[in-house]
Amino acid sequence: MDHQTADRITIGDGRLSASIKLHGAELCSVKDASGREMLWQAGPAWPRHAPVLFPIVGRLAHHRLRHNGQDHSLTQHGFARDRLFTATSQDAHSCTLTLQDDDATRALYPFAFRFSLSFSVADGLLTIAYRCDNTGRETLPVNMGAHPAFIWPLADGIAKSAHVLTFEQEEDAPIPRLQDGLLGPAIHPSPIADRVLKLDEQLFTTDAIILPEINSRSVRFTAPGAPGIEMTWQGFPAFGIWMRPPGDFLCLEPWHGMASPQGFEGEITDKPGVALLPPGQTLAARFTIRILETSA
Repeated sequence: MDHQTADRITIGDGRLSASIKLHGAELCSVKDASGREMLWQAGPAWPRHAPVLFPIVGRLAHHRLRHNGQDHSLTQHGFARDRLFTATSQDAHSCTLTLQDDDATRALYPFAFRFSLSFSVADGLLTIAYRCDNTGRETLPVNMGAHPAFIWPLADGIAKSAHVLTFEQEEDAPIPRLQDGLLGPAIHPSPIADRVLKLDEQLFTTDAIILPEINSRSVRFTAPGAPGIEMTWQGFPAFGIWMRPPGDFLCLEPWHGMASPQGFEGEITDKPGVALLPPGQTLAARFTIRILETSA
């Protein structure tokens, strides 16, 4: 399967198909062999599908990036999700989309970079690989992450409360929560018990659930009588879970980095959790999506 329209590319292997917008390199469809859609198709509650987070994850205080005594305006999750990427390779099963710094990006983020996402489908598995190269002459402070939204409920007629997330490892460490988009100082008990998060919209009344140092490298999103989603990841040390009531979606978000803590307004290279890439170096990470068969 290899199809491109003016604004998107579709790849697949007969078991799973994926469509990606050139605008934002945004995954906008994930379907099984029967054509059943598993990705949120945008809507009034949230008008996106799976935005790419780059060169920051989350929010900076006052949306202000400070570097070498100058302030730049950089809004939540950065600018990649709103930029047009270039398809630098493509075949029936894969494509790579690339964003290069230019005058517009340097006004917001004064660094040289090349940022690419490679999408590939094989044996019913969608792999999305992130790569950021420092093409400049100074250290590159960078974060990047994923934000895919899956349909919730996973099938018609199933209650949202019947759904669970099952993590590969125990995730019982206390967690921070967001306050006005920034990490608050208070630490809260983890809502995950015995590797399982029982899902309910009320979990998200104060924004995302954030696991700053996640132990797991995989999670399953399931409900009895519905197909499920299995996600795995490498190179993303943090993880976010989010939805916005009354949206019928759940976001599973591998992250490298997260929002600034409250009280931090310093130099971007000092931001907690930022990756510092020397000239010529690369930051790479990847995650996968597999559609699971309907469970009993």
